[in-house]
Amino acid sequence: MLEKRLIAMAGACLLAFAVVVCALAAVSTNPAYAAAAVQQSSTSVVLSEGRGNIYDCGFLPLTGTVSERYALIEPGRTSYHTLFEAIPAELRTQFYASIQRGSPFLMPVTGAAAARAQYTFEKPVRYQPMPIAQHLIGYLGASGHGVSGVEYAFDDLLTGGSTLTEVRCAMNARGGFIESDAPYLVESPGTGAGVMLTLNSSIQRACEAVGIEMVDKGCIVVLDAPTGRVRASVSLPLYDPENVAASIARQDTSLVNRALSAYNVGSVFKPLLAAAALEQGISAQETYECTGSIEVGGHVYRCAYGRGHGTVDMKTALEQSCNCYFVQLGLRLGAQTVYDITKSAGFGQSQQVAGGLRAASGNLPDAAQLEDLGQLASISFGQGALTATPVQVAAMMNLFANGGRYVEPVFVEGIVDEYTQSVTESLYRPVQRQVMDKDVAEVIRQMLVGVVEEGLGRKAAPRAGGAGGKTGTAQTGRYQEDGEEIMDAWFVGFYPAEEPRYTIAVLLDSGTHDSDDAAQVFAKVTDALSFFLAQE
Repeated sequence: MLEKRLIAMAGACLLAFAVVVCALAAVSTNPAYAAAAVQQSSTSVVLSEGRGNIYDCGFLPLTGTVSERYALIEPGRTSYHTLFEAIPAELRTQFYASIQRGSPFLMPVTGAAAARAQYTFEKPVRYQPMPIAQHLIGYLGASGHGVSGVEYAFDDLLTGGSTLTEVRCAMNARGGFIESDAPYLVESPGTGAGVMLTLNSSIQRACEAVGIEMVDKGCIVVLDAPTGRVRASVSLPLYDPENVAASIARQDTSLVNRALSAYNVGSVFKPLLAAAALEQGISAQETYECTGSIEVGGHVYRCAYGRGHGTVDMKTALEQSCNCYFVQLGLRLGAQTVYDITKSAGFGQSQQVAGGLRAASGNLPDAAQLEDLGQLASISFGQGALTATPVQVAAMMNLFANGGRYVEPVFVEGIVDEYTQSVTESLYRPVQRQVMDKDVAEVIRQMLVGVVEEGLGRKAAPRAGGAGGKTGTAQTGRYQEDGEEIMDAWFVGFYPAEEPRYTIAVLLDSGTHDSDDAAQVFAKVTDALSFFLAQE
């Protein structure tokens, strides 16, 4: 009886074992089960984070326009021995550390390394080898999020804006690739959100070329005169947004966006004071006898080099940049009048550039402070406590190109949908106001044309079309080791002379340059702009 029971139990066990074997065989030969097993052992490596792009005013992309070849590298000794010698020396430490982590990874490869790699893919690179408008656009941190500029201001919007691309690869039990199942790309559409700037990429590139040739430290700003849209914003020296650490190590202040930083203004302020005088009924024909100096409150203010200009009216005083004329003019106008027109022209007010990104406000002494005759005398020729950004100074000069109407400069056109190539939300909402009578603005415009044609601004003259503008050499109160004072040199004007289309500010920062140097940069920019106007 016991024997029969043991035989029955053994038979049952054999039957159960047979069933299990058959089931395993069915699973192993069933394609569906096999696919599921591969899926469970697959892994994904992010190739592109899918960050939304930044565009110029014509929907030309300023980011994500180039790509690099990346190798998908299998962890293990085989990859190490195959690729290590072909990897550039500066990447070998990173390569070795990544190999040790035991999971597939992507690494940029060229030449021999690309040839030896088993699988390679094209990865979008955020910035071009010669980046465009990098100070305005900004850069990304190691996390892939914006650290400065528009990248920072619109970080939430741009994150996930474009298509997320991953490399999906099937892995075997040893953590290696399954050779019969090649890695492939998986794309997940993003929100489509991008940002359109007011920049014109052609004008921006042209101004960058002029800056690289002629400017060590400084900036160039170009406004569309009727609308206030910023068509170019160049700050120098340049930096590499793909290697910010190297720029920091150079200690050349290349990360500073000079277009949005405040500087001493100097004589480029004088046209605004002249306009205030005309608004108050002071005749442009009234003359003043300049002896080269004027005393106010026990302090002597001088014209350049202490030279007297003799008998000057308003036009001549602008053309020759007579400090003494404008000091006495400011004293006649009084603190409140000078303060009111300066504030109305945009000085002393921080401007929104993009989202939470704002330009420096500069410094405008209030009317009570200007009751001090020394302060009033200094501001009357753009010195003293008055500071402003190049963008603010460009907006002030734009008054005379624009019939006395102030239009706040605008950097961002709107939010766009990358997939439909359309603007989904306009952000062009400039503050606008009439600062002075149109006839007053026209009189000053003609005088500024005279500065270029007959005055100290001759070196700003374009090859064609004429221009108007004003020189400025601003004292900074800082000195070099040899005792020579560091100056900020300006030329700010409009082009062409009649019916201006563009207003341009040129600043040469903290050097021994003079306004003639800035004027020559201005002339070079206008020559480039003439080409674009001819294409319209």
